Amino acid sequence: MNIQTTLDIDVIRGIVARGKDVPGAMLPILDKIQDTVGYVPVEAEPVIADALNLSRAEVHGVISYYHHFKQHPGAKHVLKLCSAEACQAVGSETLAAHAKAKLGCDFHEGTSDGQFALEPVYCLGHCACGPSLMVNDADVHARMTVEKFDALLQELRGAR
Repeated sequence: MNIQTTLDIDVIRGIVARGKDVPGAMLPILDKIQDTVGYVPVEAEPVIADALNLSRAEVHGVISYYHHFKQHPGAKHVLKLCSAEACQAVGSETLAAHAKAKLGCDFHEGTSDGQFALEPVYCLGHCACGPSLMVNDADVHARMTVEKFDALLQELRGAR
C-alpha cells in the first residue's frame, strides 16, 4: 500500500508515537511502517531517531542491515527463490543464475521497470518438490525450471 508522501510522515509519526515506549521498539516500529506504507522512507529515519533518542546513522544502519526492510517502494511482483540445500540439490543455483540474467537484477534488487524484485529465501517448505519459487508471498511454484520461470514471467507481465 503506497500512501501519498504528505500523508506518509503523519502516518509514520503516529506509528512511532504508539510504539516508542515498547522495549526494543525499533524493529517493531520499522515493521509497522513497512506494513503500512509498503517500505521505510528515508523521511522516517529522523522521526524514529528523535523518538528513540538515537542517531539517524543508527536507525539507517538497522534499516540497511536487514534485507527485509525496503527503502523504496516495492516491486509489483516479489519472486522469492528457495536457496536451501534440498532445492540446491535439484537446481536452484542454475535457476537463480537464469532468473538474475532474465530479470537483469541480483538478489535484493528489482527490475528497472519496477515490475519484479528477486529475493532469496532459505526454505519454502516444499523440499520434496524443489526448486521452489514463491510469488508475492502467496503462490508457491514447485519443480521450477528455467522454462517454467520464463512462462511465469510472461504470465505475470500480462497481469499488469
